[in-house]
Amino acid sequence: MQILAFVAAYTTGRPTWYAFFMVGSTAVTAYVLQGDTFVVAAATLGSVLMIALALPLFLFVARQSPSLIVEKTLDSDVHRMIYLGVYGPLLAALVSLVFGVPLAHLLSEGFVGQPLVESLVDLPLVVPHSVAGILILFGFGKGGAFPNVSILGTMVGMVLAMAFVSAPYAVNAAREAFEAIDDRLEYASRIHGANRWETFRRVTGPLAVRGIVTGGVLAWARAVSEFGAVAVVAYSVSFFYLPAGEKVTAQHAPVFVYNTYLQGGLAESGAVAFLLLAVSGIIFLIIRYLTGDSTTTGGVV
Repeated sequence: MQILAFVAAYTTGRPTWYAFFMVGSTAVTAYVLQGDTFVVAAATLGSVLMIALALPLFLFVARQSPSLIVEKTLDSDVHRMIYLGVYGPLLAALVSLVFGVPLAHLLSEGFVGQPLVESLVDLPLVVPHSVAGILILFGFGKGGAFPNVSILGTMVGMVLAMAFVSAPYAVNAAREAFEAIDDRLEYASRIHGANRWETFRRVTGPLAVRGIVTGGVLAWARAVSEFGAVAVVAYSVSFFYLPAGEKVTAQHAPVFVYNTYLQGGLAESGAVAFLLLAVSGIIFLIIRYLTGDSTTTGGVV
């Protein structure tokens, strides 16, 4: 019914009607199913937010030109952009997990000076994105911590910028997973002779794996969408492009979409954004499926 209502509103050129229909149908459905005024009010208010989230997406998909999408699908520049837009964030997510999971485990147990560490971990969440790029250049660029490592316009710089803004998601999700584990399980492992490494490998790690994977997915998704920090540090990136077997230069997806918008207008940038959205959505759904309840142990191994 929702799909039919949207199609009718869109074909008649009145998408506002669909917004009213969504709110009204949600209120009526909530009343029929629950008959509670609180539930009706909550569902109605929630549907307003859903309009803000779903309606732009529906209109975006409906207004795409199939021929333009096909044209962009065959564009080699778009191929490199998508490859870089998936590969770079994946590296950033792996970096965030490799170094973030041990930190998350320590934070879940507590230590002296923890509030300061927590503040540093969460700082990228409030730092403006362009400022994050400036911080990366000051910290790791010329005169920074690793003066012999090239940062500006390189894959290393791009991954560092992405990891800076996405690491809090990996650390916080893993920390919440560790904190949810019953302490008695670790205690039982220790009294049966297991050391800290064995306890983590056989008890703590397997129990927290879903939270860790969720943190990695969130970090990857955040890195995919990063624009400001990457635009400052690595506006154009030189990297080894595996399908072609050679080194090429491309732009991270949000930067590429922005340039396409400036040069080709809304239609062309919309087609590129549609392809990026489709690829990201497919990857996200695959990861969610592989880490769902039916495909994870959810317990001690």
